[in-house]
Amino acid sequence: MNNKHIRALVLSALFLALAYVLPFFTGNIPQIGSMLLPMHIPVILCGFVCGAPWGAVVGLIAPIMRSLLTGGFPPMFPTAVAMAFELASYGFVSGFLSRRLPGNLVGIYTSLLAAMVCGRGVWGVVMALVTLGQGGFTAAAFVAGAFTNAIPGIILQLVAIPAIVFAVRKLENTPLEV
Repeated sequence: MNNKHIRALVLSALFLALAYVLPFFTGNIPQIGSMLLPMHIPVILCGFVCGAPWGAVVGLIAPIMRSLLTGGFPPMFPTAVAMAFELASYGFVSGFLSRRLPGNLVGIYTSLLAAMVCGRGVWGVVMALVTLGQGGFTAAAFVAGAFTNAIPGIILQLVAIPAIVFAVRKLENTPLEV
């Protein structure tokens, strides 16, 4: 393993830990968590910082791991399962596009917005599939879950993620002084 892979592994572990810890700040109140989307931010950042494969893996693991370790927050079925695919999409798309688009504000926002739209679309498809026999997932439930109820988290992502990405990239290009 070279230094680049070790760095990505360590940073991915950090992002996974953040995805586990940040929801505790919402007090495990599902309504607040679904509004602020605390697991989304570290996964999207992992894609930007470590690349698409790392972001996808962290996104896939985070909700399942959190559900198992916290006794069902988020509930495994259907929530954590659908979130795993959603977050994997966020991590993959943000990492994939950020490596192919310019590192300026337009490129970062394009990557971020594409990841957000793709992830929400994947979430909707998976929720529809896993609740197929139950008939409880409608277009109105999709719009409410993916957009209406998530507006505070969407705003937080649109403000915080580009600022953090710029800060990380600046740090990466700054030599360490001893």
